[in-house]
Amino acid sequence: MLELLKDLWGFMKERKKFWLAPIIIVLLLLGGLLVLTQGSVVAPFIYTLF
Repeated sequence: MLELLKDLWGFMKERKKFWLAPIIIVLLLLGGLLVLTQGSVVAPFIYTLF
């Protein structure tokens, strides 16, 4: 996983595509939120946000 992040950073740095960073961060946060809500007690409270 760390190597993938290094590759992404190298791609963005080399091609000056820094606008991709916020999109990737938001996708990672949403993915983490989905993983955390799977089978947890917090799930009903998070579903009310959406």
